[in-house]
Amino acid sequence: MESKERVVRRPLRRKSQKERLRQLEVLLKISDLVSAKSSLDGVLETLVEITNQEIGAERSSLFVHDDQTDELYSRVAQGVFSREIRILDSAGVAGHVFQSNAGLIVDDAYTNDFFNAEVDQQTDFDTRSILCVPVRDGSGAILGVAQALNKIDGKFTEDDQDYLELMTSQAAMALKSAQFVERMEKVRQQEMKFLDLVSELTSEIELGVLLQKVMDEAQRMLTAERSSLFLNDENSNELWTEVGEGDNKTEIRFPNHLGIAGAVFTSSESVNIPYAYADLRFNPAFDRQTGFFTRSILCVPVINKNGKVIGVTQVLNKRGGPFTDEDESRLRAFTAQVAIGLENASMFSNIQKVKNYNESMLESMSNGVVTIDDEGVVVTCNSSALRIMHLERADQIVGVNAGEFFSGANSWVQERLVRVGETNKTELAMDHEIHFGDEAISVNMTILNLVAADNADLGTMLMIEDISGEKRVRATMARYMDPGIADQMLAGGAGAEMMGGVSKEATVLFSDIRSFTTLSETLGPQGTVALLNEYFTIMVDILQSEEGMLDKFIGDAMMAAFGLPVAHDDDPDRAVRTAIAMIEQLEAWNVPRERAGLIPVHIGIGLNTDSVVCGNIGSPKRMDYTLIGDGVNLAARLESACKQYAAKILISEYTYDKLHGTYRMRDIDSVIVKGKTKPVTIYEVLDFHSNESFPNLMEVVNYFREGRRAYIAGEWNKAVEYFKKALSYHPQDRLSQIYIDRCHHFQSEPPQGDWDGVWVMQSK
Repeated sequence: MESKERVVRRPLRRKSQKERLRQLEVLLKISDLVSAKSSLDGVLETLVEITNQEIGAERSSLFVHDDQTDELYSRVAQGVFSREIRILDSAGVAGHVFQSNAGLIVDDAYTNDFFNAEVDQQTDFDTRSILCVPVRDGSGAILGVAQALNKIDGKFTEDDQDYLELMTSQAAMALKSAQFVERMEKVRQQEMKFLDLVSELTSEIELGVLLQKVMDEAQRMLTAERSSLFLNDENSNELWTEVGEGDNKTEIRFPNHLGIAGAVFTSSESVNIPYAYADLRFNPAFDRQTGFFTRSILCVPVINKNGKVIGVTQVLNKRGGPFTDEDESRLRAFTAQVAIGLENASMFSNIQKVKNYNESMLESMSNGVVTIDDEGVVVTCNSSALRIMHLERADQIVGVNAGEFFSGANSWVQERLVRVGETNKTELAMDHEIHFGDEAISVNMTILNLVAADNADLGTMLMIEDISGEKRVRATMARYMDPGIADQMLAGGAGAEMMGGVSKEATVLFSDIRSFTTLSETLGPQGTVALLNEYFTIMVDILQSEEGMLDKFIGDAMMAAFGLPVAHDDDPDRAVRTAIAMIEQLEAWNVPRERAGLIPVHIGIGLNTDSVVCGNIGSPKRMDYTLIGDGVNLAARLESACKQYAAKILISEYTYDKLHGTYRMRDIDSVIVKGKTKPVTIYEVLDFHSNESFPNLMEVVNYFREGRRAYIAGEWNKAVEYFKKALSYHPQDRLSQIYIDRCHHFQSEPPQGDWDGVWVMQSK
């Protein structure tokens, strides 16, 4: 389409003397008005108002150039326009005029190659004609552009263009001054905010909170997508940081000489990489693993007041372009100011860790610990000792004279305390009884002296091991778990709890052999039993290596739990690692089977984390320790759902949210399982795959994720395109094909009601 624009100068019409005098008055008025304005907003508003009146336009704008971002911006609020509008200094008609430094008249905007019609769509304004001129100062330097839209009477003329250029040049000096003042004010405000921020940060004593605040501020200050602050651990020579909050908080550690962060730490020199993938020091493996794309990197050392490097700060992907030298200077100044706060918080954290470690060590001990000072008064008593001695509160023994507390049938304890104090020799009392109330408790007791570093007498300590009921429950517990775990429970006094009933959080694992009926018919009874014995031996060994509890075998299926009866901080991770190892070792076991002409064995695994009821359940004639509840049922449903999703390992959102480790997985659906009304998000774990079994895994996962987003939004055609792209990288990805079929179904039979992407499972 031919552009309708006029840039060729024609002879100007002659102005009357009266008209020239009026324009001179307007120009003088502009000088007076803009000189009286103290802010850039005021100058812009005045010029726009006069332009509309003098040029006779429906709307006008004055864009000032920002040389820090290479943008043109305006702050004039008119109609439905935003308070501040920003465009690239090469975009649209305004950008063309700025780059060419020549005015332009456009009679028909929609036939002009430079005009961007999307602006009209966003603002609901119909642009017909445009007059746009550069704004220059006295030296000829271009400060921005002025633009008038839709001449009210006729078309924009050469006289209008000259007049507009005269008006803007008349105000150019005031405009330049106002822009300079505004920049200085912003710098001043930033400096004041910077000082307030540093003061706030250096007063924070909680290290984890301080780390997060510093990372958040570095990210905000430099308009980056991500930031990390790594501190050096001098004991292990590692750089470390904390990510997440609460139960999801994770500590990341790596040797302090590796990677870009390690290079900055060891050299004390900043690194500014505008294009990460073009730098040989950058390792793209983490991007492939997480799906994050690193464009630019700025990493600076954190140096304390003594000139010692104590860590590094790293920011990724500055919005709007690479990091600048100014960004580097600001980040170095910021980290230098907060370095003392980091050191103080780190020192406080170390002291707190030692204190917490000592207290935690005493509280976590299964044996009772009681300390008595040199005057015979009880000073401390841990929770295990309170439990063993059937005490409800610590003040029932703490602060009491030991001779008064251990009296009557328990006077033998006081006699040994006195003897140890006199002889300074440790005494052991094996399988003795102490009496509290009407109950006799069998204990092993160790009594020893407490001595300071200068050999001063600090008192005595009792260590009490409760051996009551150990033989009674050992045989029962050994039926359900590895003997080592049973010993741990007995040592911790958890045997009685196990024999009763309790509600606990656990990660439940269900596994089931696929096409087992076909296998059993092919192998016959004896072959089937032999196969199951060999298969379960492999699976149980993997389970016990992660200290999981085997609950039961259900034909060819297996049910297990992590967190029962002994809980760990990473039970969901143990369950996921177990599932991955099951698939990997099963595939390795299938290799010689297939070589021998035998049918390979394949399984599906479901994992869910929830509160379950566990205990010895049954009748007086037959009792079994097991677990029940909705959390158990959901794990079973997920194992069954593996068939529908062509998956081998499925986990619920409740397990996913509690994982500490990083795994290759994808969000595959939000479903309402049979018998439930609330949807649950499920994830497929893919870590067991190799490049041969699942080529281009991360590319497939990324395209699948985009397909899922379009699917949830009800954009069926767009979703199909993404799922097909995923299939192009791995044609055997059956899940992508399943979603293509779903989209085609919904295209022909749209879902009823409000579509939220939730799939209702019709079978168990």
